[in-house]
Amino acid sequence: MNPEKIARKLVELRENKTIKEVADANGISVSALSMYEAAKRIPRDEIKVRLADYYGVYVSSLFFE
Repeated sequence: MNPEKIARKLVELRENKTIKEVADANGISVSALSMYEAAKRIPRDEIKVRLADYYGVYVSSLFFE
């Protein structure tokens, strides 16, 4: 699991949405999402599933490829 690669994917998937919009929709804090997008933290498994569902992608393609 490469934090920088995950961060890049998360930022790309967010497109024109705000960090607050995505964080609110996934029940996480803005600071947590910011840390994921800055490669400073990796989300817990539950959050990985929420983010993948939100973006309509597989967990494996978002976090493990």
